[in-house]
Amino acid sequence: MPPALPPFDAISKKWFELAQRRLDYYVELYHSGRFRHYYTEETLALRMLDVIKAVRLWAELAPERENDKDDLRSAA
Repeated sequence: MPPALPPFDAISKKWFELAQRRLDYYVELYHSGRFRHYYTEETLALRMLDVIKAVRLWAELAPERENDKDDLRSAA
């Protein structure tokens, strides 16, 4: 059993995972073309920049994991 993580590490990891899911959602929204129901291309691009910034921020704050580089593949 791995050692217990300090509370902040566990919280930051959950926020990172949430930010990553949000990024995955926006990427899928773009690829499917469904974004046109909600956003213009310019508005979606601005939102995507914010989402990517959030993923990168939480990736820095979250504890290191083996798959961190893979998780940011869509944000690069």
